[in-house]
Amino acid sequence: MARVIVSSIVSLDGFSEGPQQGVMDLPMDAAFDAYNLERISSADTVLLGARSYEFFGAYWPTVQHQPPAPVDADPMIAQALSDDCRAISRRYDEVDVLAVSDTLVLTEESPWRSRTTLVPRDDLADALAGRPGECIVFGSRVMVNGLLALGLVDELHLMVGARWLGGGTRYLDAQHDFELLDVRRFAGSDNVVHVCRPLANVSR
Repeated sequence: MARVIVSSIVSLDGFSEGPQQGVMDLPMDAAFDAYNLERISSADTVLLGARSYEFFGAYWPTVQHQPPAPVDADPMIAQALSDDCRAISRRYDEVDVLAVSDTLVLTEESPWRSRTTLVPRDDLADALAGRPGECIVFGSRVMVNGLLALGLVDELHLMVGARWLGGGTRYLDAQHDFELLDVRRFAGSDNVVHVCRPLANVSR
């Protein structure tokens, strides 16, 4: 069965989207990009919910083909076109993708068409059971909560951003207990990754 790793960022008060700009309210700095590259580079499969598949599919494919950011570019643009982000874009062309949805339809224009498999929500557990290696989950908050409820998450890699949002969308819908396996800090960043194992999955 695939080893399911969830990687996401939340604010200090536990929100995955803020009240003003949604995910852009979170401090997604260069350390965030570097960690996402590390995770997708070690994964055999990327698992995405429908909303994240559409959002990422509209963004990531073109990043690797963009011209270099000018020297005087806005810092956000420079970060978006960094070497790490270009590497993430290229990796999406190599890794298998599972898109979980009962309504999505793949077309010739769908991102990563040749490497994407649609999985109905009720078939997700079976799809994971038949897939080897490591499966990384980015975004996909609704699906992550479902995976946790079903005991299908092996590790949660939660980057806690040094920002208090005071409102928005909470990342987790219910109480869960975890075993803390590791804590990662990054030079030049105030964001901290907590690597946790759901206690219900200690024997999985």
